[in-house]
Amino acid sequence: QVHLVESGGGLVQAGGSLRLSCAASGRTFSSDTMGWFRQAPRKEREFVAAINWSGTANYADSVKGRFTISRDNAKNTLYLQMNSLKPEDTAVYYCAGANAPFLSNYGRPDAYIYWGRGTQVTVSS
Repeated sequence: QVHLVESGGGLVQAGGSLRLSCAASGRTFSSDTMGWFRQAPRKEREFVAAINWSGTANYADSVKGRFTISRDNAKNTLYLQMNSLKPEDTAVYYCAGANAPFLSNYGRPDAYIYWGRGTQVTVSS
């Protein structure tokens, strides 16, 4: 059974930075597409970033240029570096994995088959 655990969330002022981590166990995810999603109160879960097995990354327009997704396959860990944070980035952030090296529909939550429980990110103005 695959288990994902996110960490690194917290409270930060606008303009600040945070680095989220997602540790995977129960599966070697080097061949999987991995993604980050977020969900704010009373909103639907939305795509943030995804990275395929070769390291090619894709981003939501709202975070492009500010967030960077990366992976360390040796450590079975996914990262999300978040810079220049804004109050509208406040949400619970989830990591997710898909049993596919590439995904054309990487922005859709239903393309991913295993999920972490999330970590809260709060950005104050």
